[in-house]
Amino acid sequence: MRTVLNDTNLEAEFQKNGYVIIPFLNDTEVQSLRTQYFDTLSQSGGLIQSEDAGIQDMITYDFTFIDKNIDYKRLVFDVITQAFAPHVKKYLANYTPIIANFIRKKTKNGEVPLHQNWAFVDEAKCTSVSIWCPLVDSNEANGTLQVVPGSHKRFGKVRGPMVPWELENIKHKIIEKYLVPMNVKAGQAVILDDSLVHYSAINQTDDLRLAIQLILIPEEEKSIHYHMDASKHKNKVEVLEVDREFYMEFNPWKKAENVHTLKTIAYKPFDMSIKEFDNGIFGKRIDEEEEKVGLFDKLKAVFS
Repeated sequence: MRTVLNDTNLEAEFQKNGYVIIPFLNDTEVQSLRTQYFDTLSQSGGLIQSEDAGIQDMITYDFTFIDKNIDYKRLVFDVITQAFAPHVKKYLANYTPIIANFIRKKTKNGEVPLHQNWAFVDEAKCTSVSIWCPLVDSNEANGTLQVVPGSHKRFGKVRGPMVPWELENIKHKIIEKYLVPMNVKAGQAVILDDSLVHYSAINQTDDLRLAIQLILIPEEEKSIHYHMDASKHKNKVEVLEVDREFYMEFNPWKKAENVHTLKTIAYKPFDMSIKEFDNGIFGKRIDEEEEKVGLFDKLKAVFS
């Protein structure tokens, strides 16, 4: 299992729960990033909406990743990665950023449905992470991040924007029973496994709710992207080899052109029951299965 965090105690906590909470930015850095968000906001081109691809899926929060202005996305990426760089080096074991977001929730709006982040690497081999860092004190009233501890690397092995999610039909039951809110101060950060099940509610306050998300992968790994075109085949998923530039120009509801397809895999849609979900938390991980296969191969080589 590849190490994620440099500190052994944090690493043990991360591997157990799928996330850790750490001190990250100081007050000056928080204020600087808040200022840069508003100073650059005029360059935003507005969000790509699912209706651009003929799909009805309303997004109710500002999210840099799907901004129509690619130059603005590049600018935000540079602002965030430069500010985060020394802290990333301190905490993470040789990780490189691929996606950077300012996430702003409007008043009385901005729910982010229960989900897992897309798979950005082969999760049987390694882990991609998101650093989620609020620039204001974050709590349940203003729609803080909420997570299901221990749900990482157990569900939704194949995850992409057009791939049906096995937890879709039980997401409201999960929200009712399993979530733990991340009530953290501005500048603290939650580092989470991108496969962790998580959610955030509506901002019920009249105040700003602004946070940053930075997604990173191990430096030595190529990023992948799972793409399904259900109009052609609902039981096949393409595994694309992508890079940072792919995410800059990305429309989540369309397949990018001139991208290398590593392979096509069979996919069978699956609706999980809440009992199966309950049994799966803290159960067998997909990377544990990979380790067993690797050990078997090594033993075969020794005794053959």
